[in-house]
Amino acid sequence: MKRQFKEKKRLFCQTFHVRVAGCRLRVKSIEFRSDLIATDRPTLVFLHEGLGCIELWRDFPKTLCEATGCSGLVYDRKGYGGSEKFEDPWPTDYLQKESLTYLPQLLKECNIDHTILIGHSDGGSIALITAAIHGNLVCAIITEAAHIFVEEQTITGIRKAVEAFETTPLKEKLTRYHKENTETIFYRWADRWLSPEFLKWNIERYLPKIICPTLVLQGCDDEYGTPAQIQGIVGHVSGPVYSKLIPDCRHIPHYQAKNAVLSEMTQFIKTIIS
Repeated sequence: MKRQFKEKKRLFCQTFHVRVAGCRLRVKSIEFRSDLIATDRPTLVFLHEGLGCIELWRDFPKTLCEATGCSGLVYDRKGYGGSEKFEDPWPTDYLQKESLTYLPQLLKECNIDHTILIGHSDGGSIALITAAIHGNLVCAIITEAAHIFVEEQTITGIRKAVEAFETTPLKEKLTRYHKENTETIFYRWADRWLSPEFLKWNIERYLPKIICPTLVLQGCDDEYGTPAQIQGIVGHVSGPVYSKLIPDCRHIPHYQAKNAVLSEMTQFIKTIIS
């Protein structure tokens, strides 16, 4: 009887800092060392939410990389986690600035010119804008709970988050990741979304420029947005688009419905790399 041997894929993770657009960003890479892994596969780049960081993705990036055989990159945006502080107030176009300045330069510094962007909440909005403007770098995008405009439900959800920050252990939890910058990060995010001038924020104009395949996910019970967000993305992008509302799920699909989201993302990515 002939014995068969299957090579075990070896996954390597390392955390380091990269200087991008005049600031120092903390980055985590997830890479395979195996002859069985195709070197031309796109890198999965994970873009965190408005209060997020590398650690708040938990083990999801590593699990998705293992499921698809793709390398990955996760990073803290300026002002978050272990990256350099952001001293100035956020402009109303802060998501556009991230998409047009910091992320493209980070990809260049890390020698990534073939990527699938995976963005949660604010990160999803960043993924959409980046794919629209830097389509040469992006072969597909996946969004979770992305916003393309401000809704009343968004405002209500953020007001509740402010109350939770001030009256529950939420502040203590976030302090584990953002240390002494926690209050600055939280109120800068909340105050920007609650400001009168931000009510007109809208990125729908970018969406027709997106020609790459797009997977749009959102929890049915998302406390920060209605299905109008997912419908707006589907209705405006020019490339092939797939969408799903995740049942029994709120604003963090990759955590609250991990298995379902992992399955959806894995199937989508495999259609891109096949």
